[in-house]
Amino acid sequence: MANQNGIGAGGVLFAFVTGAAVGAAVALLFAPAKGEETREYLSQRAKEGRDRATEAAKQGREMVNRHRETLTTAFDRAREQFQAATREAGPDA
Repeated sequence: MANQNGIGAGGVLFAFVTGAAVGAAVALLFAPAKGEETREYLSQRAKEGRDRATEAAKQGREMVNRHRETLTTAFDRAREQFQAATREAGPDA
């Protein structure tokens, strides 16, 4: 769906992070809290965001590795089939 609009996965992630940051900033501007409470809140939210980003990066790496293995296996099978077909056809083909 993202590719239909010309937005890749990186663009979607960037938009999400930007929206979260803007939302947090607006919430802080309108929330009546002491400075210490606000700093604690920001610290907690930053930690949560960092944890989510780390998990998303881990899942992304795992997905890339799975697809890489699948493509490598498919390429190896195709090469083996080509070599077998070449051997069967002989040098005259």
